[in-house]
Amino acid sequence: MNKQNKGVIYRVSGPVVIAEGMRARMYDVVKVGKEKLIGEVIQIEGDKVTVQVYEDTSGLKPGEAVENTNEPLCAELGPGLLRSIYDGIQRPLPVLKDLMGDFIKRGAYAHPLDRKKKWEFRPVVKRNEKVKPGQVIGVVKESETTEHKVMVPPGMQGKIKEIKSGKFTVEEVVAKLDNGKEITMLQKWPIRKSRPVTEKLNPNIPLVTGQRILDALFPLAKGGTGGIPGPFGSGKTVTQQQLAKWSDADIIVYIGCGERGNEMTEVLKEFPELIDPKSGKPLMERTVLIANTSNMPVAAREASIYTGITIAEYYRDMGYDVALMADSTSRWAEAMREISSRLEEMPGEEGYPAYLSTRLAEFYERAGRVKPLGVEKIGSVSIIGAVSPPGGDFSEPVTQSTLRVVKTFWALDAKLAQRRHFPSINWLTSYSLYEDILSEWYAKNIASDWRETMNQAKRILQEEEKLQEIVQLVGSDALPEHEQLTLEIARMIREFFLQQNAYHEVDTYCDLKKSYRMMKAVLFFAEKAKEAMNAGVMVKDILRTKSKNKIADAKFERDYEKLLKNAQNGIIKEIEDLKKKVER
Repeated sequence: MNKQNKGVIYRVSGPVVIAEGMRARMYDVVKVGKEKLIGEVIQIEGDKVTVQVYEDTSGLKPGEAVENTNEPLCAELGPGLLRSIYDGIQRPLPVLKDLMGDFIKRGAYAHPLDRKKKWEFRPVVKRNEKVKPGQVIGVVKESETTEHKVMVPPGMQGKIKEIKSGKFTVEEVVAKLDNGKEITMLQKWPIRKSRPVTEKLNPNIPLVTGQRILDALFPLAKGGTGGIPGPFGSGKTVTQQQLAKWSDADIIVYIGCGERGNEMTEVLKEFPELIDPKSGKPLMERTVLIANTSNMPVAAREASIYTGITIAEYYRDMGYDVALMADSTSRWAEAMREISSRLEEMPGEEGYPAYLSTRLAEFYERAGRVKPLGVEKIGSVSIIGAVSPPGGDFSEPVTQSTLRVVKTFWALDAKLAQRRHFPSINWLTSYSLYEDILSEWYAKNIASDWRETMNQAKRILQEEEKLQEIVQLVGSDALPEHEQLTLEIARMIREFFLQQNAYHEVDTYCDLKKSYRMMKAVLFFAEKAKEAMNAGVMVKDILRTKSKNKIADAKFERDYEKLLKNAQNGIIKEIEDLKKKVER
């Protein structure tokens, strides 16, 4: 190794190591000390280089060797990513466990992709065919549900001189170009650099989640960005898991970034057992898990987000819709804060680095619905980031910085969780900026009056909030009759529609047509009740009608159409009977 690529440790401060006597570029990967701990160059000042080490640095001392690999931190991309469980720097945790047991030793390394496993490669291009960057040259059956497309790496093009068929490892050459370049099934890509695309498109198709409050009131587009802030115990992780299980994405990338070990253990145990509702196969067949818990080194936590988004972009480039769950970006920001303080940088608000907003924006900017290089299909990456504000304070910097960049905001509320209202998403503080662009899709595919219906429901819920202040002072009986009716309709929307049971086999997922029909049934009752009031029927008699409560039963029924029809017929009959009594 060139002498200039070697240096020695000058100072150690937690995960931050300063080396001297070594030439390096920003973000070069280096090996630190006798155990060759992996680190990354994050600052260069004169002849001194600052390195953030991705492992525990206890025992390191000045004078130990530091080697520069002259390469940035890269993700390995190829067949074998799906079903894998990685740490923040893409080391395969099950492989390391088999090598060392439950406790991973420092300096441990295993290739992210299995070098011995052979994959059946089937070419889709012929000899002498011209290929360009991103073009698919062959396919591999990666899992029971997903076909892996082997693409020409970005920056490479030419004529196919030779292409093979059969079983190969990820490192074996499957194609050769006329310019001497060789193509394997393995690609490497710097994690901090977004992968190139042909064109970014408007996110005008919804990511259907099967959760009524999200799909109906605060939709997220495919290729969109969403934030889920919420205090401890408000249901962030369950919401993220529901999205991972039910959203209509082809590939799921789940990043457990700095979450508690027991929560991540739950995810790691549950995900392999979850059945994919689309295929009936295990959900892991189309999932990549990245686990970097709160007791793991903070520097690797900071890298885990970039590792996850790079893997997501790779599947997007094949023409797949990818949903990335980051749980949680607050812990990621805390890792940045710790490293920033050790670098003695000028702190910003609450000690976070001044570049917090920029880093969050750079991460969320990598979402999008795109035309990939060389692939005819359109792909997308949707990012859903959980935020854990201390004490549920949404005015803190990470939540505020997230608010500035995401277009869908699902605000979790501890008070709703305490009242056992799940998902505990506050309908008054949440919002979606995708409603306008998605309304055309909903009108075309579900119902022409979809947006009008959902906006009417929002107006009723907002009206209820205003009335609740008066109710707390004087009680609901003191309100005018039409306002008492508004409170009842709002209650029906909350309890019949917004509440959803994640553990019920039917109610855990609600398709868009069912959501629309349920909301229409509630509003149908509202319309009939107003007609009855105008005809002189007392509001207390209207509130006693029993048929309206059958609407709630539709949540738990597969044949909901019949049940809702019966409920509506019952409402008509009961209201007509009340009108006749008044006429007498």
